[in-house]
Order: sequence, then C-alpha cells, then structure tokens
Amino acid sequence: MPYVLGAKSRAELKGVHPDLVRVVERAIQITTQDFSVHDGLRTAEEQKALVASGASQTMNSMHRPQADGFGHAVDLVPFINGKMRWEWPAIYPIAAAVWQASRELGVSIRWGGAWINMADIKTGTPGAMKSAVDAYGAARRRLGKAAFTDGPHFELAR
Repeated sequence: MPYVLGAKSRAELKGVHPDLVRVVERAIQITTQDFSVHDGLRTAEEQKALVASGASQTMNSMHRPQADGFGHAVDLVPFINGKMRWEWPAIYPIAAAVWQASRELGVSIRWGGAWINMADIKTGTPGAMKSAVDAYGAARRRLGKAAFTDGPHFELAR
C-alpha cells in the first residue's frame, strides 16, 4: 500500500511552489520509506531561530518566500514507528523517490544531502544517494572545509 501525506504534511505544503508540491505528492506515492513534510514555507522569525540554533546556515533560505511569493524548499523527514526520525539509512530511499518523481514530472530539484542538482545523480537508488553524499563530504574535506549535509532538504533548482 502506498503512503499518503497526512494533514500536518499537507499544511506544511501551503505556500510552497506548486511544482515542488507535485514532486512531493508523487514521491510519497512511490517511496519505500514513509515521510512527513517537516518544513515548507518559513517566516523570517522561524528562519532566524534555525540559524541561531545551527540547524540552518543562512537567512537567505529557499524555505522563505521567493520573488514569486512561494517557498521553494521542503524538508522531508523519515516517519518511523509514529515519529519523525533524522536517520540517514531512512533518508536515502526518500531521496531516491524524489529523484524519480522529479524526473517523471520534469522538475529540477537540488538536494541538501549533497548540494547538487538531482539530475546529476546517475541512478535513482538509495545506494546512489549515499554515494552522492559521500562524494560531497570527500570533496569538502579535500578543500579543508566542513560539509553541511541536510538530507531531508529538497529545493527547486535555480
């Protein structure tokens, strides 16, 4: 049986760009891992609090209203045993479902797990998603920089 978005997830999608909403709606139908929409559109106050806590690194977040008035980002968090869980093994199948949904719908998505356009990931498997995250981390280390991996984060590619 496919998963469905609950009332709280649907509420989080209010104000999110319709193309991204379509990707999320398709991803929940094809994912092998249930998820919740933890964050969609954010206010300036919400973003400021996330930056202060270290959960976000910028006030210029795609979760904030963009020029078209919509938020261009969502956080899709694994839903396991009735709770949201930020666990990488459960994030990879969600990313794979978003990869497939974005291709089917022709919507370009940038993923916070590796901060790349998902079209640059060759196959839509959980293993390919993990490889992309590992490659991002290795590239950052080679530059002497820390990696900021945000696996649940998906945004419209610019």
